[in-house]
Amino acid sequence: MKDHRLTDFAELGLIKPLLNALDAKQYTKPTPIQEQAIPVVLEGKDLLGLAQTGTGKTAAFSLPLIQRLNESRYRASPRGVRALILSPTRELSDQIHSNIKAYSGRLPMHFGCVVGGVPIGPQVKACQRGIDILVATPGRLMDLYRRNAVHFDDLEIFVLDEADQMLDLGFFEILQELADLLPPERQTLFFSATMPKPIAALSKRFLRNPVEVKVAPAATTVETVTQKIAHLKEEKQKQPLLIELLNEEGVESALVFAGTRERTAQLAGALAAQGIDAQAIHGDMDQAERQKTLDLFKRKRIKVLVATDVAARGIDVTGISRVINFDMPNVTENYVHRIGRTARAGRDGEAISLCLPEERGMLRAIENLTRQKIEVLEGYPWFKSDSEPKSARTPKFQGKGGKKGSGQGKAKSGSGQFKPTGNKPSGPKGGAKKPSQPPRRSRGNDGQAQSAPSTGAYLKRK
Repeated sequence: MKDHRLTDFAELGLIKPLLNALDAKQYTKPTPIQEQAIPVVLEGKDLLGLAQTGTGKTAAFSLPLIQRLNESRYRASPRGVRALILSPTRELSDQIHSNIKAYSGRLPMHFGCVVGGVPIGPQVKACQRGIDILVATPGRLMDLYRRNAVHFDDLEIFVLDEADQMLDLGFFEILQELADLLPPERQTLFFSATMPKPIAALSKRFLRNPVEVKVAPAATTVETVTQKIAHLKEEKQKQPLLIELLNEEGVESALVFAGTRERTAQLAGALAAQGIDAQAIHGDMDQAERQKTLDLFKRKRIKVLVATDVAARGIDVTGISRVINFDMPNVTENYVHRIGRTARAGRDGEAISLCLPEERGMLRAIENLTRQKIEVLEGYPWFKSDSEPKSARTPKFQGKGGKKGSGQGKAKSGSGQFKPTGNKPSGPKGGAKKPSQPPRRSRGNDGQAQSAPSTGAYLKRK
């Protein structure tokens, strides 16, 4: 295959309207994933892309997708869709939709974005005329399909973004169902930051002789992120250290991850009581409220955003200087996604994780997954504890810079002390393997699926 390592967007074969849109967004040089993926997609080939968040992945599939649809003589029939982009969360779907509209400029195309958490009526109406590019979350897409509000007979290109996160959120069964509904004669673009066995098997159901492109080995972290781990003895030590880390010089914008929706709200309130401008974003908030909070964070109107893993998907914010894992993730791959929120587009960033002894099994699993050790935060070294999993009591990796200390943070908690709910997340012992069977679909932030049966009556392309 010819070398696709090119130096600018014009050489990638993009049309003038797209180049003008890129100039308006001040995109001057393609990222590695864009250099490799855009020519492949323009050639009409299936693509398997392995790339972390923050690498320019959205433009890598959106730009050639828009160009191929613009050059096609077809138009969507009523309720039809020419290109379908599936993403795991509302925020990510909104972000992709906004970028595609910006890239398309004045090209004659109709766009749509359908997500859960908002009334379905306007979305049904929007699909009636037919849509060139539809961005959707899995649950709401199937709601519309079962209502006979959308069909896939016109589908030319299918994009599955953040496939590994789809698995974590319980959408595996929906994706299996969708694989049987889409027309076989289509182009498929399949993207994932990690490639666990269930995702590898799923990719084979969607792809035909794909070209594989990757900017780093699967499950690796962004090189420009400095990673550190703080070993703490007790839950009550977390908030004082968090406050200290947020008040350090140079931290202008920070994203804090908590394990549950309840903990995000409680933690944001505790930080606000300490004079830190913080707000929470989680799945219990309605879509309008979540989007308002996210916009405030993007515009630097709030310094700290406290989020769950699900709610943080789609947060494409430049200038996040520090990501802090207040709770360790429940799924190892989520660590890669979390710290990818900083150091976006080649910038530097820092990720600090607060780890209790009982969470060291997850820490070990993360280090095994990413194939690298995490440096110890100065003053918070590893220590022996009977609370940690037996398989993790002898640390496989010990980072640099650790020194003896009590693990106690310097900051005072004051009246805003965060009170844990007692449901601290804990990972599999010793980095145990996931069960072979995919998780059952859960009620995520994507909304509940409808049970209305499909009538099967759809228009055919003329």
